[in-house]
Amino acid sequence: MDNASYLTDQPFTDLDLAPELIRGLETAGFSHCTQIQQLALPLVLAGKDVAGQAKTGTGKTAAYLLAIFNRLLRQSPHAEHGAKSVRAVVLAPTRELAIQIHRDAAQLCQHTALRMGLVYGGTGYQDQTEALSHGVDVLIGTPGRFIDFYKQGLFDLKGVQVLVLDEADRMFDLGFIRDIRYVLRRMPPPAERLNMLFSATLSRRVTELAYEHMNDPISIKVESDTPVADQLIEEVYYPANEEKLGLLVGLLKKLAGERVLIFCNMRGTTEKIGRLLERQKYSVGVLSGDVPQKKRERLLEEFTLGHRQMLVATDVAARGLHIPSVSHVFNFDLPQDPEDYVHRIGRTARAGASGHAISFACEDHAFSLIDIESFIGHTLNKQEILPQDIASLKTSQQDRARKPQRKTESPSPSLTPDASAEESAQRRSANVVKTMESGNSSVQETSPLAANESRTVAEAAPSTAPYALTRPSGKSPFPGRRSSEVPAVG
Repeated sequence: MDNASYLTDQPFTDLDLAPELIRGLETAGFSHCTQIQQLALPLVLAGKDVAGQAKTGTGKTAAYLLAIFNRLLRQSPHAEHGAKSVRAVVLAPTRELAIQIHRDAAQLCQHTALRMGLVYGGTGYQDQTEALSHGVDVLIGTPGRFIDFYKQGLFDLKGVQVLVLDEADRMFDLGFIRDIRYVLRRMPPPAERLNMLFSATLSRRVTELAYEHMNDPISIKVESDTPVADQLIEEVYYPANEEKLGLLVGLLKKLAGERVLIFCNMRGTTEKIGRLLERQKYSVGVLSGDVPQKKRERLLEEFTLGHRQMLVATDVAARGLHIPSVSHVFNFDLPQDPEDYVHRIGRTARAGASGHAISFACEDHAFSLIDIESFIGHTLNKQEILPQDIASLKTSQQDRARKPQRKTESPSPSLTPDASAEESAQRRSANVVKTMESGNSSVQETSPLAANESRTVAEAAPSTAPYALTRPSGKSPFPGRRSSEVPAVG
């Protein structure tokens, strides 16, 4: 669990927390509240429903876990509901986040007699079923497996005293809203339980859900000019498609010993980059929704413990995970949803540490950059691509065998890492005009390099932005579109 940033001068001992929880906090090394904890805890300890928003890594998980445990320790279970009755429920959108919450919960309640349960998909039923058979006070899980076990009669929800929805906006994105409503309808009415909702981003849809299923919730927010951590350095490069792999390797060579997380939009891209980095002698893991759950857990543990230097992942690793000492996050592909950008780069610069976020804005994803900069309220630091930044790569025979090229087709630019720098220069200096239809308006993308900006390998003054982007204000060229792959779910 993060020793979160945004600490205040208010000690936990000033709050009306049970002594067992104070001991748990001390054992874990926490003494003072973060801003979100200082705002939320007095309200929820007084029995008020809360919808909270704060940057990632600011202690939201600890805020609601302390509130859950304190309420359960102060209130006895209702005898009429029996041993199968769950007293508190925490729902999370992804398996990794549910596992992380359970780990944090075990740390905070280690001096109590409260029983924790964890249910999520992608793994066998036996261990989870056995844990539920002994009864649990707090059940943490993903919606799919949670409902599966509920329908099997392994627990009931009639005695729920506390409900938490973590990363509720992601619940909408992954299509969980019907499952969430199914669960909520089987609990006591909102007025008879404590309800909390926390996220780094709270959309209008989430706010509507809060008022629909919560009891007059109080909205709290840690104010900030940007949803990005203050100590985070954000940079953007403008490579051509065929330069991306070489640029990635070239930049990684400058980061000796650093722990790096690389995000891609598609599973196939993560596998390609993983093979490439293995050939460069890096210790790397590849994480996507198609990776078996046990292997995913092992890869995350190895990366967290520092046994692997790099992790290449889809957005399955973008939310809620506490991975210490991640120095750099690379967006090999820019996400098409600005909120996903915030969550991705939130894996570094945590707990007050510094960090770097480096993004590649190639032609395929450059329009996403406009939405991202608008969402975060500032522009990214634009970096020049120097010839020495692009490593010389050769495609292995194994990779060529995996995806043979048709003679009548040109190879995909993003899958051609061994294009020469001269060819890249010629490509970047060409005038390319693309017309894209967005609604009823025509959006023109122009990528000219002025004559005095064209370069060869011997010239060392490349353009920071090899193409210009224009489009009608406020309209996205990708309305309603999201990344091709989403995190694996319960």
